[in-house]
Amino acid sequence: MLTRTSSKVEVFLQPGDYFVGDASCRMRTLLGSCVSITLWHPGLRVGAMSHFILANGGRPRTSLDGRYGEDAMALMLRDLKRAGVEAEQCHAKIFGGGDMFPGQTRNDVLKIGERNGEAARVLLRAHKIKLVSESLFGVGHRQIVFDVSTGHVWARQVRPVDGGIRDNRN
Repeated sequence: MLTRTSSKVEVFLQPGDYFVGDASCRMRTLLGSCVSITLWHPGLRVGAMSHFILANGGRPRTSLDGRYGEDAMALMLRDLKRAGVEAEQCHAKIFGGGDMFPGQTRNDVLKIGERNGEAARVLLRAHKIKLVSESLFGVGHRQIVFDVSTGHVWARQVRPVDGGIRDNRN
């Protein structure tokens, strides 16, 4: 979803979305167990952000699908390359992977959020992209805002409490 506020183009990413934009863009999303990877080129002030649901699709590859981390990364890198940005020139930040249902999963099973966060780290290493910051795991969801003009990403984690939510600002 695209909107314009003052001098910024606001982009809200739904699960499975990704976006590549210039310094006029600010990207937002809400993450539970999903993960966002932000990529930013400091010289060109071009950035990308994903919102993936699962690390991989475990299916035959017929086309790229932004719901899966591997595919979301490939889509972002493809569009960044079209904008003249090489992956290794980017700074990366990763967010999300929260436990949305604490106490409701077996301890011996790696949780979806943890799998997603670990997959994001592996993808960045595989593409030789420098990870400069992360806010992963924990309990609850996160609100994320990425300002492409500065490369800053703000994350606010909101943790569930008995019958409601608790806001833990980062």
